Amino acid sequence: MSQHIAEIAHRMIASPGGRTHIAEQGTGPLVLLVHGFPESWYSWRHQLPVLAAAGYRAVAIDVRGYGRSSKPAATDAYRMLDLVEDNVSVVHALGEDSAVVIGHDWGATIAANSALLRPEVFRAVGLLSVPYTPPGGPRPSDVFAQMGGDEEFYVSYFQEPGRAEAEIEPDVRGWLAGFYAALSADTMPAPGAPDPHFVSRAATLRDRFPGGRLPDWLSERDLDVYAGEFERTGLTTALNRYRNMDRDWEDLAAFHGAPITQPSLFIGGSLDASTTWLADAINAYPVTLPGLVSSHLLDGCGHWIQQERPDEVNRLLTAWLAALPG
Repeated sequence: MSQHIAEIAHRMIASPGGRTHIAEQGTGPLVLLVHGFPESWYSWRHQLPVLAAAGYRAVAIDVRGYGRSSKPAATDAYRMLDLVEDNVSVVHALGEDSAVVIGHDWGATIAANSALLRPEVFRAVGLLSVPYTPPGGPRPSDVFAQMGGDEEFYVSYFQEPGRAEAEIEPDVRGWLAGFYAALSADTMPAPGAPDPHFVSRAATLRDRFPGGRLPDWLSERDLDVYAGEFERTGLTTALNRYRNMDRDWEDLAAFHGAPITQPSLFIGGSLDASTTWLADAINAYPVTLPGLVSSHLLDGCGHWIQQERPDEVNRLLTAWLAALPG
């Protein structure tokens, strides 16, 4: 790099839910990075310095309920409308009027809704792993309850208060290792093996996690970082995102079928169930994302895309950002 880039700076920002922890690097146009489950700002560790070097003010947040950010006690404090307003408050607290928002996993859905609901603040949106599907359709809990036949879909499992916590919290580090491995290209179960997105009756999710080594993208130190956060905070406030999906469906009724018109980007992994199950959503992008600049499926990549393939993702992100209108 031809210029010195300051190290990542951490601070707390007042937000509607209390305080939001941010990790910030670089100067220039603001790029807000939003993580998914079960992660933290740390999932953007490979992007922060690259975006900073490319001339952007890169800011990765701990989403409400995660890491060092506030954790309201009420389950309904984690509805989508609240998380969007947290993002808006971060932009304004940083002295900016607008930002590009990029999200992964649940963060992609939060980023998409931020762009949908507050287009005057979020001038462009990048989605990683989870495609945009406009609000609407049947009630989410009804859809999930019908999936899996004799088995239970993991979202339904997560929606029952206390149930997933009882599985995860006695061994957070081991559970996270298995969950990350189950959705990583190099460690996921072989085709035809029991699907780790489903739970057998009277069983647990971890019964289907692969054993053995960590995925190549995840070092023991990385796992320590993630495990340390969730051992400190517990899992309830992170899982509360799943427990608000029906509320979101009601809250966003006025936006049923609405497209996102700002410039957008999608990057998914070819081995990620989020992209294979939602292939129809990707095919619908000419209607649902009319401002789409480019869409990419990384061959042989799993779910944790910006950590599994950081160089490719960074190249695609910086090229897209550079081409955005000023």
